[in-house]
Amino acid sequence: MTWQVEIDPQQCIASGSCAAIAPDLFIVDGAHARPLQEQIEEDERALDAADVCPAMAITVRDGAQVIGPRP
Repeated sequence: MTWQVEIDPQQCIASGSCAAIAPDLFIVDGAHARPLQEQIEEDERALDAADVCPAMAITVRDGAQVIGPRP
């Protein structure tokens, strides 16, 4: 299974928390962070990054279901 990872550039404040948690999944690129790939293999670190994002800018989907950030 693969997950889709998105970062909303309107919300992202480039805190770098996502890249610190999973540097092989996220990169801070100028004023915003971005996923290195939009489709990834299931990886709990993507969910962790979505959970700790101070701007709540990261969304992780499994198909049509939003699985991150977790409630």
